[in-house]
Amino acid sequence: MNALITTVSGYVPPKVLSNKDLEKLVDTNDEWIKSRTGISERRLLEDGEGTSVMGIEVVKSICEKRGIDPTDIDLIICATVTPDYQFPSTANIIADKAGATNAWSFDINAACSGFLYALTTGSQFIETGKYKKVIVVGADKMSSIIDYTDRTTCVLFGDGAGGVLLEPTDENIGIMDSILYTDGAGQKHLYQKAGGSVKPSSIESVEAKEHFVYQEGQPVFKAAVMGMADVSEEIMKKNNLSSDDVAWLVPHQANLRIIDATARRMGLNKDKVMINIDKYGNTTAGTIPLCLWEWEKELKKGDNIILATFGGGFTWGACYLKWGYNYNE
Repeated sequence: MNALITTVSGYVPPKVLSNKDLEKLVDTNDEWIKSRTGISERRLLEDGEGTSVMGIEVVKSICEKRGIDPTDIDLIICATVTPDYQFPSTANIIADKAGATNAWSFDINAACSGFLYALTTGSQFIETGKYKKVIVVGADKMSSIIDYTDRTTCVLFGDGAGGVLLEPTDENIGIMDSILYTDGAGQKHLYQKAGGSVKPSSIESVEAKEHFVYQEGQPVFKAAVMGMADVSEEIMKKNNLSSDDVAWLVPHQANLRIIDATARRMGLNKDKVMINIDKYGNTTAGTIPLCLWEWEKELKKGDNIILATFGGGFTWGACYLKWGYNYNE
């Protein structure tokens, strides 16, 4: 039995933060941002709105598209690094507000690799026969942990969410394989310094701006290029896939140069690569499902698709899936 994606949805807030807007906040410009990242604008949630706001919309939309009641859902997994609260989990809040009263739920934190980790986890609950309907959500309000006086990070991130419904199938389609990695030695290059048990929140930590994303650009960029490209090539070889066999690459939207490097390693032309970083920036756990949502109409049943990601931790991985349906059929 395979876990099959039967429905996909996404949500981005209406508020737009363009490169021109950022020029008013920090010493940067539109050309500099585009040439180095490929980003033109990103979306922001309003103050006082949590990550769950986006996840709730995704779950409601999935149920509506699939024609099911939220009470039919068995499990909701939310991948996020920006939970509404330390506890309860954001998945718990999403389940409650979306009306999924029969579902149990939990969060996964794997930074930008969170959706892929959650998708692999959710698929195993389907494959064992334990559950019939599992929703996996990737959602982050990155604006809540970004310092908008730091031009090295504030140009990169945006807010957004996406998700998929997993159901069982006995056809040779669905989630076929995944390869996941971690390397905790990368922690020092990309993390949030304060707010955890090592350094709890204090007046001093707030004044030192230690609750924002800290990133050392060069080592992270180098590791991301190597990690995403290597694991994408690895999963192709493991499953005897050539570049001609792959219909789509769905890469984590962190940086256009990283995406290009991964596609080159896989031998794929640009027309086989899903890219929306120009509109949304890096939405962390939201990037991959947002791509699937935007390209859903172009996907064909049986398409070989590779999902690839890299995130803080370090975490990275790839998933091979065969798409399960034609749009509007």
